[in-house]
Amino acid sequence: MKKILQLFRPLVGLNYSKPYWVLGGTILLAVILGNFAVQLKIDTDLANLLPEKNPHVKALDELQATVGGETTMEVVIKSPSFEDNKTFARDLIQKSLKLYDDKKDAYFLERAEFRKNTEFLQDNALYFATSDELSDIKEYLRKEIKSAKEEANPFLVSFDEEEEDSADNDEMADFEESYDALIPSEYPISPDSTVMKVTFYPTGSKSDLSYLRRMFSSYDSLLAEMDPASYNKEMEVQYGGRLKRHMAEINSIMGDVFSSFATGISSVIILVMVYFSFKKYLNYRRGNSKGKDHGVWEHLLRLPVPALVIGIPLLISLCWTFGVTYFILGSLNTMTSVLFVILFGMGIDYGIHFYARYIEFRVEDTPILEALHKTYDNTGSAIVVSGLTTAFSLFVLILAQFRGFSEFGFIAGSGIILALACMLFVMPALLVIFERYNWIVFNERIVDESTAEQKESLFTRFPMSRSIVVMGLLISVIVGMNFQQLGFQYDFGELEPEFPEYEEYKKVAGQVSSSDKRNPAYILADNQKQVLQIMEKLRHKMKSDTTSPTILDVEALPERFPPTDKNAREKLKEIATVRELLDDPFLRDQEDAQLDKLRRAAQTTQQLKISQMPDYFKSRFLTKQGDIGNFVIAYPSVGLADGEQSIAFKNDVGKVTLDSGETFYAASTSIIAAEMLELMRKESPWMVGATFFMVFILMYFAFRSLRWTLIAMLPLTVGLLWLFGIMMLTGMMFNFYNLVVLPAILGIGEDNGVHLAHRYREEGKSSMWDVLSSTGQHVTIGSITTMLGFAGLLLTNHPGLQSIGTIAVIGIGMTLVTALTFLPALIQWLEDRNWIRFSE
Repeated sequence: MKKILQLFRPLVGLNYSKPYWVLGGTILLAVILGNFAVQLKIDTDLANLLPEKNPHVKALDELQATVGGETTMEVVIKSPSFEDNKTFARDLIQKSLKLYDDKKDAYFLERAEFRKNTEFLQDNALYFATSDELSDIKEYLRKEIKSAKEEANPFLVSFDEEEEDSADNDEMADFEESYDALIPSEYPISPDSTVMKVTFYPTGSKSDLSYLRRMFSSYDSLLAEMDPASYNKEMEVQYGGRLKRHMAEINSIMGDVFSSFATGISSVIILVMVYFSFKKYLNYRRGNSKGKDHGVWEHLLRLPVPALVIGIPLLISLCWTFGVTYFILGSLNTMTSVLFVILFGMGIDYGIHFYARYIEFRVEDTPILEALHKTYDNTGSAIVVSGLTTAFSLFVLILAQFRGFSEFGFIAGSGIILALACMLFVMPALLVIFERYNWIVFNERIVDESTAEQKESLFTRFPMSRSIVVMGLLISVIVGMNFQQLGFQYDFGELEPEFPEYEEYKKVAGQVSSSDKRNPAYILADNQKQVLQIMEKLRHKMKSDTTSPTILDVEALPERFPPTDKNAREKLKEIATVRELLDDPFLRDQEDAQLDKLRRAAQTTQQLKISQMPDYFKSRFLTKQGDIGNFVIAYPSVGLADGEQSIAFKNDVGKVTLDSGETFYAASTSIIAAEMLELMRKESPWMVGATFFMVFILMYFAFRSLRWTLIAMLPLTVGLLWLFGIMMLTGMMFNFYNLVVLPAILGIGEDNGVHLAHRYREEGKSSMWDVLSSTGQHVTIGSITTMLGFAGLLLTNHPGLQSIGTIAVIGIGMTLVTALTFLPALIQWLEDRNWIRFSE
């Protein structure tokens, strides 16, 4: 490591000789890259967190290209009068479809769904019945005829009438269910007709936030202009649905990022200013009385100096980091969106150590250039070791297939490397500039030998070393033995922020009757023969899975709408048979609601065309080009907000292999979420293990000693186990968001052990108290600044982001506690047994 540092040592001299050129060039590059950094967008699409080659991602891309992935905008109208609601809805549709987006030179909305013409389907319902349903209907009618004949026979006595009625009802149940789904209410209204819903289809993408803002702004103006109260004084109108919630979520995340950034960074800056200014002022007052040329007021004026000296290089590195991110990744995701404030808290550590050590040398009246070289040679080594260890432990995440891990690792690792470079080779230029203008004031320190000897006699050993080591290891072993108690939060609902406006909308919109068939998964095939084979496989799965069924229903248009002339003729023949049965003398004159429904449904005598079907029915089965789609729709019978149920549904429908060997993959947002959870669950242990391994290798490379590597790493391991213990005691769980923090905690937490162990080796035996009084302060401030960076996330509205902050703050806090207690105690215990070696 020292050879590498010697290679770049001339750059420190360049900082000293040409500080303005160094600072000006780096700031210019920061401005250029920062201009691209501010253009980064936050992508909340879960599919983009999985590898592009993932079969479910490819299936979803194909689905969106073939069928489309439209997100609807809904409007709910509530008043006591159904007629007033209907009048307002018709006027609203007419005016909504005329709303024009000047920026895109297109209408905001392309079509609306409101009134459903059900008469056509009521007249031709049997044409859309499946073969099994038609068979059940014919069997039902034959039994009805038989029953009617038996009733007409005065000499017949039936002893199993109830059983026969039950069997008849079972045979009609499937058709009745399909009939109700096929022919819904004419208007989407609540049971009491006071709430009505209109569905619009936007022309733009839900990921285009500027489009959504323009559309919702125009819609607000439209509703204000229409004045719903003029239609009915009690009328209330709410709109948006999940589309508006999507925009609110992105706005919330962006707001959280800025608020956490402001809170975290302001806290860090205040802490750095107060700590260094107070420390420097005390050293100044305790110094040579002849050098006290500056009063309290002049020290107050210099209060921002430490923040500027450390903060400017850090901001430069952040501009570089996110400028590079713009060119490499193009966008941020939900996990990486908070990295700006996190990197600020992490990167400032290196500046704190460099600046603090530089001050110590300058207080000893060391010349500026020599102080820079000494700081670079001594503290620079520990900074580089800890920085590279942190960076490469984060770079390990790049190997993950889950892009939430890999992109976090790339940005965070790159940010640490660039922050390290700026602290080592930009900060010295700032120090030189501030020194030239006398903005950093020092006073030569006077050492009272008697006080020093007294202090040395008082603090020669770290107290209770054996007890601390034994207690720390005992707690760690207990936690390790109960490791399986750590839980994982599968409920997505617990990780999403609450939006009162959306919840209020749901209460009203939920009154409108809707089908149980929600959140479907789509399986695309190449032809209609494959579609029917896929349906057969899924239906077999539905019937055979009696322990944990997840499939509610499966449907495809080729099963209901005859795809060929031959199929149409066969279906018309079966419908003719039903008509003949209905015309049987024993049924012809019967007055029965079920039979009346069948008489109307069996009127079809000619082959129907796809163009004759109502839009609301055929739209979900057609491609963008208006052709019958070759896909199967599978509806879940379980709530997919629960990640475990989502995974179970994905396992049931996610992959279908036909007898021919052809394999097809399901596509939906819930399938993507389940795939993501499984990938995270699979990769997390490997990522943590790989990070541990990388930390070990780099620390061994730095110390060139297995003994010192283990000494420096043991507090990190113990601190991590203590974090797990706190999680078990408090009931905290890992989740989709905070799992990514574990490798980060490993990378951050090892800094403390590296700095303390490195300084101890530099100072020699029985120097731990001196190390703690100097480097111990620095690692404490460094860890606290990092914790403050993460702590900004605790104030966000997003539970997932809050969990990142909680785990990080506790984890880093525990690694700091073990570094300040367990590590000194361990070294003292090893010292007492003469196991410490300085020649290694």
